[in-house]
Amino acid sequence: MTEPMASSPAAMTRPAEGRAPGVPDGGRPILEIGDVRRRFGGIMAVDGATLDVEEGSVTALIGPNGAGKTTLFNVITGFYRADHGSIRFQGREIARRPPHAIARLGMVRTFQITKALARMPVMDNMMLAAPEQPGEQLVNLLVRPGAARRREREVRERAEELLSVFQLERLRDEYAGVLSGGQRKLLEFARALMAEPKMLLLDEPMAGINPTLGARLLEHMHRLRRERGMTFLFVEHDMEVVMGHSDRVIVMAEGKVIATGAPEAVRSDQRVIDAYLGGGAAVGSEG
Repeated sequence: MTEPMASSPAAMTRPAEGRAPGVPDGGRPILEIGDVRRRFGGIMAVDGATLDVEEGSVTALIGPNGAGKTTLFNVITGFYRADHGSIRFQGREIARRPPHAIARLGMVRTFQITKALARMPVMDNMMLAAPEQPGEQLVNLLVRPGAARRREREVRERAEELLSVFQLERLRDEYAGVLSGGQRKLLEFARALMAEPKMLLLDEPMAGINPTLGARLLEHMHRLRRERGMTFLFVEHDMEVVMGHSDRVIVMAEGKVIATGAPEAVRSDQRVIDAYLGGGAAVGSEG
């Protein structure tokens, strides 16, 4: 399917909006990472990373290729186990928990390559992402058929609501595999929201998405932060998006966190400039 094009990439950039009511600036951390390490053979992919993410914030995680950003995401969300260090979500240690247990606590992530089931309709993809469905177990269908039907109705209504919000409702019966790359990114975002998370980690949400759909995704991110107090941590190479849509930027290089601060302060930090130049790219270029 062909995606509509915006007039320019700048169309998707606008200042980050205010926090939700009751979520103060400089609020308490929802995610705390201390001295996390992850090795693959002789390569230290994450080397003593320490950082925190404030509740109700939009935080960007940036760095040159090979900095360890996606590996850190995988460690945080339980897809890889940390070799060392602490990961606390809402004050609770999660470093040894599997992904599904972390998701149930309220932290969900998306992937660089979307995980939608290509040979399944969009609506079924959405409904599968919802937690706590009694109909998934045969005994509940036999013993509590009414509860199973009620929950299925609730899940379907929630899925229809989200598809409408992301303007995907006309594709509800299409197989996910026929969606464009940008539409699959929106579907991945919508599927993540079926779990009603408190914190959402987005891995390169702008990659392979045109400016029109990118603007839509960013708009929903800010609305969820503003209206529900949801927290976002996102990996992104597009510096225009990072500078225009984050409260705070965390920079990684060679597996370490080398800088943290407001977008403009980080952009002019000599350590950050050196890290990008050392990787063969100036700050703000993609790669």
